[in-house]
Parts: sequence; C-alpha cells; structure tokens
Amino acid sequence: MHITDIIGRMPYRMAFAGGWIDQPFVSQLNPTPPGSMVVVALEPTVRFMDRCGMGTSTRRVAERLWGDALPDGDPAALVHELYAAENAGLAEPSGSQDMIGLIYPGVNRLDYEFSHEGGAFPAHIASNNDPAVARWLERVIWMVPVAQRPPGYGPLGIKNLDREWIRRLGQTGKDCYDAILAQDAHGLGASMNACMACWEAILPQTVRHPTVTVDLTGILGYYQSRYAGAMYSGCGGGYLYVVSEEPVPGGFQIRVRIDPQ
Repeated sequence: MHITDIIGRMPYRMAFAGGWIDQPFVSQLNPTPPGSMVVVALEPTVRFMDRCGMGTSTRRVAERLWGDALPDGDPAALVHELYAAENAGLAEPSGSQDMIGLIYPGVNRLDYEFSHEGGAFPAHIASNNDPAVARWLERVIWMVPVAQRPPGYGPLGIKNLDREWIRRLGQTGKDCYDAILAQDAHGLGASMNACMACWEAILPQTVRHPTVTVDLTGILGYYQSRYAGAMYSGCGGGYLYVVSEEPVPGGFQIRVRIDPQ
C-alpha cells in the first residue's frame, strides 16, 4: 500500500513569497505592475492539515471535478475551470494561485497586474522544472506544524493598502523565484522574511487576530532569527516554512512535483 491509496493522487501546492498579490483588490494598487508570487507543486507524500494554507479546499474541488488525478489538457484552461468551480457565488473568491499551484508542475512565478483579466489571473507564468532546482528546494525547506486557522477567523478585518508596501510585496515574489533558481538559501529566506513584513503592514490580521490564541509573531520571530528565513503557509498560521541547510527540530520535508518531460 502507498500513502496515495489513502489520501489520493491529486497534487498539493505550497505558496511562497508574494502571496495576496493574486487578489485584485491588492494588485490594482500596485504602482509598478506586475507583482509576483511563487507557488510550488507538491507530490502527495503526506496528508496536509485543512485550514493551513496548503490549498486543501481547492484540492477537494479538483477531486470532485476530475477524480483522483489531474486530467490532460491545457493547464491554463484547467485553471480557469477549477477557479470557476471553487468560486461560484463567493463574495470573497480564493485567488487563482491556489489552482495554478495544483495544476502547474515545478516552481512557478505568477505575475499579476490588474489590467489583465481584472487581476484574477496572472498575465504571465514563469515555470522551472529543473530536477536539480527541485531537489535543492526539497533539501532547504522544512515544514514545522504550528496551528490551524481557528473557527471564526478572517484575515481581512483590517486593510492598510499602502501602495509602497504592495509594491514591496510584489517584489518579494520576484526575489523568491530568482533565489530558488540560483539555489540561494539566504536570498530565499530574505524574500520570505520580507513577505511576512508586507503582510503585517498591509493585512495585519494575517498574523494577529482575536481568534488566534497562538503567538504566531513570536514563533515566526524565533525561527527568522535562527535560520535563513521563515514564513507561514497561510494567513492565521498553518505550517511554518523554514529555510535551512541543516535539519530543523520538528520539521519535515516535501517532494516537489516536476514535469518528467
């Protein structure tokens, strides 16, 4: 028996620096578009917890649409199909990075600008499926479970949509992608630290909220001060991504899904 016999063969995804730039209410205020974020496709080697920023709700919708595996077809068309299925009737739609991260293999930089499809989908996607890059990323990323988002949590209660901070947010995605391709752990960690600073400035309830009883900022600061960098897998906590070339206590590693061609 393989773990996929239990959890299914549908991929997961990680979202790295630049998250939130895929939301039109953010990208429309970017003074220097496009702004970028990074998603990484994952093999289903473990069952990730729900409400942790790992795209599990999108994965469930994909399973309802397509069964136990991704269908063949144009990935951009599949992204639009999955986006429409998940967000039908929602006042606050989930961003398209969730769908792209599941469907596109490898490491992907998503470039968003509001003038393209209202900012709902990236104007351009840069993809890397180099096995050496994937194996390097698997060595330096450690996932530390922290806490699921609590019931009643929402990240959008306070919006400080400052254009300069939004510009910086979009830049963290570019820096993150460049660091991964260069196999630069310090650069990757710096982009994650910078992204968390942008979240704190623009949407402070991504890490501080009345329903959150865990000291997310304290935990984040601890790991950022001891390793190359760290950021949360999603708003409200989830897992902590820690960049380290040495083992991180309590952390586990992932398997990047790349295009075998």
